[in-house]
Amino acid sequence: MARPPGVSGADTMRAIRKAAIARIFRYGFEAMNLRDLAADVNLKIGSLYNYIPHKQEFLAILLESIQHELMSDLDVQVSPIADPREKLMAFVRFHIEWHTARKEEVFIGNMELRSLSPEQYARVVALRKRYEAYLQAILLQGARAGHWTIRDAKVTSYAMLAMLTGVSNWYRPGGRLSQTKLIKLYERLVAGAIGVQAPEAAARRR
Repeated sequence: MARPPGVSGADTMRAIRKAAIARIFRYGFEAMNLRDLAADVNLKIGSLYNYIPHKQEFLAILLESIQHELMSDLDVQVSPIADPREKLMAFVRFHIEWHTARKEEVFIGNMELRSLSPEQYARVVALRKRYEAYLQAILLQGARAGHWTIRDAKVTSYAMLAMLTGVSNWYRPGGRLSQTKLIKLYERLVAGAIGVQAPEAAARRR
């Protein structure tokens, strides 16, 4: 069917994006059937092609958009903080909150890089490196200020991100640990890994 009256193209694209994320998460990108995706959003397959002319490029755009949203939210929630100790703890909280709230996007963002062309892969990975560089900059800022000592900011950031992102694989709302308690635990793990105590301002927020 065509787009219903009163529904904008942007609304339809958002619905397609949401349905595609759910399907890719459940079945994988290669197994995602565009006819089924069209049915999910009440479109005829011909109408869907107006939004997704090329399936693989759609995946690339989808993965890029996830990274752009991640960076945009990071800039809003973490960038205004000046103190590197507070900023590091804010990064930890942000990362866990974002990655547990958007587990499907995180999963496909990691698993479906394999489905991209080399050019598309390079585009998405370049955006991922911006996020990694953000954490590296915090670590270097804190080291220069004498708050902690690190041998290699890049390696340290990779270790932290692997630890933090892993939460999205097993965390379940309503489980043994609330998200708040989980974040506190990981703040302490990160702080302990580089030998720094969270500042009083961060402690009060706990």
